[in-house]
Amino acid sequence: MTGNELANLLEPTIERLGFELVDLELRLGGKGGLVRLFIDKPDGIDLDDCEKASLAVGALLDVEDPVPGNYTLEVSSPGLDRKLTKAAHFRRFRGETVKVRMRFPVEGRRRFRGTLVSSDEESIVVEVDGEPHSLPLGTIDTARLVPVVE
Repeated sequence: MTGNELANLLEPTIERLGFELVDLELRLGGKGGLVRLFIDKPDGIDLDDCEKASLAVGALLDVEDPVPGNYTLEVSSPGLDRKLTKAAHFRRFRGETVKVRMRFPVEGRRRFRGTLVSSDEESIVVEVDGEPHSLPLGTIDTARLVPVVE
């Protein structure tokens, strides 16, 4: 089972609890695997939320058994440097500073750090040193918020 397939299986359970599945990491093999979920809600996530999600997801994984072998289940908040993985994430964090790594060079570079100016279902625009760069969503390797340090 791929990470996307597992996310599709778990997302309805997470949403019924009132949370958003922000990201999922799936590492299999070796002595033990890892299923790590990052959840969020508008007013933030606390330890009780993580425990509630862990119990519900653990029960679902026990019944469905989609992950082969032994693994550890972890549930966490996305943190201040959260990943942006969906078009909705980019819309929500417009105006924030982001760090983006592309799979392939765009305009001769693969890394962009600047202000997230706009986004739609196809691409985002990141302004770096006053210059806008249009980046196709489908070729973004990773995108993260850059925490503001005061």
